[in-house]
Amino acid sequence: MDDRYVRWLSGLGAGDVALVGGKNASLGEMIRRLSGAGVRVPGGFATTVHSYWRLLDVDGLRERIAEQIDRLHGGGQLAEVGGTIRQSILDATLPPEITGSVVDAYRELAVSLGRSDPDVAVRSSATAEDRPEASFAGQQETFLHITGEQALLDACRRCYASLFTDRAISYREQHGFDHRRVALSVGVQPMVRSDLAGAGVVFSIDTETGFPHNVVIDASWGLGEAVVGGRVDPDEYVVFKPLLGRTDLTPIIAKKRGEKRIKVVYGTGGGSRTVDTDDAERSSYVLDDRETLTLARWAAAIEAHYGTPMDIEWAKDGATGELFIVQARPETVQARRTSSQLHSYRITGKGTTLASGQAIGDAIAAGEVCNLASAADIARFRDGSVLVTRVTDPDWEPIMKRAAAVVTDRGGRTSHAAIVSRELGVPAVVGAGNATSVLASGREVTVSCAEGDEGRIYDGILAYEQRDVDLGAVPKTRTQVMVNVANPAAALRWWRLPADGIGLVRIEFAVTNQVKVHPMALVHFDRLADTDAKQRIGELTRGYQDRTEYFVERLAHAVAQIAAPRFPDPVIVRLSDFKTNEYAQLVGGRQFEPEEENPMIGWRGASRYYSDGYREGFLLECRAMRRVRDEIGLTNVVLMVPFCRTLEEADRVLDAMGQADLVRGRNGLEVYVMAEVPSNILLAEEFADRFDGFSIGSNDLTQLTLGVDRDSAALAHLFDERNQAVTTSVEQLIKAAHAKGAKVGLCGQRPSDDPDYARLLVRAGIDSISVAPDTFLRVKDHVTAAERSEGR
Repeated sequence: MDDRYVRWLSGLGAGDVALVGGKNASLGEMIRRLSGAGVRVPGGFATTVHSYWRLLDVDGLRERIAEQIDRLHGGGQLAEVGGTIRQSILDATLPPEITGSVVDAYRELAVSLGRSDPDVAVRSSATAEDRPEASFAGQQETFLHITGEQALLDACRRCYASLFTDRAISYREQHGFDHRRVALSVGVQPMVRSDLAGAGVVFSIDTETGFPHNVVIDASWGLGEAVVGGRVDPDEYVVFKPLLGRTDLTPIIAKKRGEKRIKVVYGTGGGSRTVDTDDAERSSYVLDDRETLTLARWAAAIEAHYGTPMDIEWAKDGATGELFIVQARPETVQARRTSSQLHSYRITGKGTTLASGQAIGDAIAAGEVCNLASAADIARFRDGSVLVTRVTDPDWEPIMKRAAAVVTDRGGRTSHAAIVSRELGVPAVVGAGNATSVLASGREVTVSCAEGDEGRIYDGILAYEQRDVDLGAVPKTRTQVMVNVANPAAALRWWRLPADGIGLVRIEFAVTNQVKVHPMALVHFDRLADTDAKQRIGELTRGYQDRTEYFVERLAHAVAQIAAPRFPDPVIVRLSDFKTNEYAQLVGGRQFEPEEENPMIGWRGASRYYSDGYREGFLLECRAMRRVRDEIGLTNVVLMVPFCRTLEEADRVLDAMGQADLVRGRNGLEVYVMAEVPSNILLAEEFADRFDGFSIGSNDLTQLTLGVDRDSAALAHLFDERNQAVTTSVEQLIKAAHAKGAKVGLCGQRPSDDPDYARLLVRAGIDSISVAPDTFLRVKDHVTAAERSEGR
């Protein structure tokens, strides 16, 4: 083996990009520098750029390539130029010094593996790729399941030709790279038998919001090309990086089981083929918790080593059970964004939702639909249209950059469509399912990725607004200004907001949207009389041996996703406060809920937690909250009891929580109570003996103090949070609570609309005010002005 033409990966490092390209240099760097951290990377070898330049000396190949590039710049057709160059390379004869070195290395690899003609992966590695400003992801080809010397040499030749795919030429043109100066190295590694297990992608940063403390893992059965190509809806796992060093914790804050309807496996006679997954594969996760944490720790180690967020491919060998990293490159989108700027989009018009899927980015765009079945139809695309197709691959990139937005039927947020749309700054909705069926070419639509993790395609051109905020100019205040958040996606979307924590998390949103099932219907599933509800619960809890674990896991992950972006600042989670008519709407709920004349002052809040009709359901809530704090490790979660009418009720609730190992003070647990019933004000000191703080629910407090139905249009003129009876109650509560060392906050929108109300709260000495995220900056200004007027 001549090391001018071939090098072992173990002898390469980050400084060898010019010699073996970005991909192979990165693999060598990880083998040399990160093995000590436990990161496993398959060994192997790489051809050097000298091999590529030597090939170009054959039969005047260099001159013919230059001639075609000049032709392109003179107005020649991309497809014709690329095809001519590729065919010229495929027809060329590999020089004997290159074939000899490759064959020698392959034979040495076979000896080290203890088997003849081992299966190998043959990957392209260009000298211009894997840079922070341009990743070149997917521009060149990879060939898997290559067996034998001749097949390997053929694959090498095809790799060299792939330097001039249409998409690669277009990408280099777009980023200003000189085609004549870019060389290609071929990397050869033993195949990881992920066809017998699974594979996927890891990002060491949240790719949608830029939140730097999450690791996002996608996984599917079989070879990784199905995930990377966006052909499958994968499992998704989210891990909170700051707690990965704690071996006593399991900081997985989200798990979503994908449909995984297909997988890619080895084909007969080499190559690969796509097959359907079976029911067991679709209903189970690809990774267990141990494997998830291993990949997350590796991602964190790789990111720390390179000093930048990383885009990583992994594979699991089904024969040995081992995990491997098979590729790592810098993440190229969020890493370039500044954390001092917040771009906020909001739909202001109304329209019918035509389709929905996973939102990529946080922007909004509108235009006419261009529904294309194949990249061969590129000529039909009009600039500024909304591209709608089943799935994209690198061949689509020349038109994706001309699109106002992209919509695909298939794919997750690490699919090709998601990655490229992110890099281009184009909003996209992936995994929309039926978009190609319902969105006809020529139809005007608005694509919104600004409403959380669900992206929506609306009928018509809707009005929307964009706001850019300099977060560095937000003033500091002594009074804490917090935000109210219920949706996990919103918590991530607003992570850059300099709030002092989250003052109210209503878990009803998570129960309604993530869980969907009444907890008592899970506890007493066998007693459930509603056959339709029973069937629906069976579908939702598929894969769970214990149906109550479905409730606990889903609720715990929803709360954890909200708490993580604010860690270690406080996140106040209000335990369930559904009214009976609302609980009855959950799947299986009607059997467990009475009909009440006035649910607003009926069986709600604290009164449910210790009652025979709901105690078992409350214990599921407690199990979920204990998991968030004690197992995941998010001890910034503060629990809050709503609608607690009496001191005796407070004692019974705290006792019920204690039976679920949620003991006030243990592991730093603080427990608050909502101040929304006049008895909370009149007995404030006694309540303060039992709780660490109060959160004023101004709507209910006003309603119950004035005896006014807040939903009555006839009495709307009497419903006023600034009524002296209400403001006096607030002032009395703050004074009494502070005398006992308890904190007081208010969660409501009045301070955002009324500067005088904010001034009243500041003058009374309130500790915190919590409002909707989109009004946070306005309230900050109101509080700043109030503190200045009070001389604080």
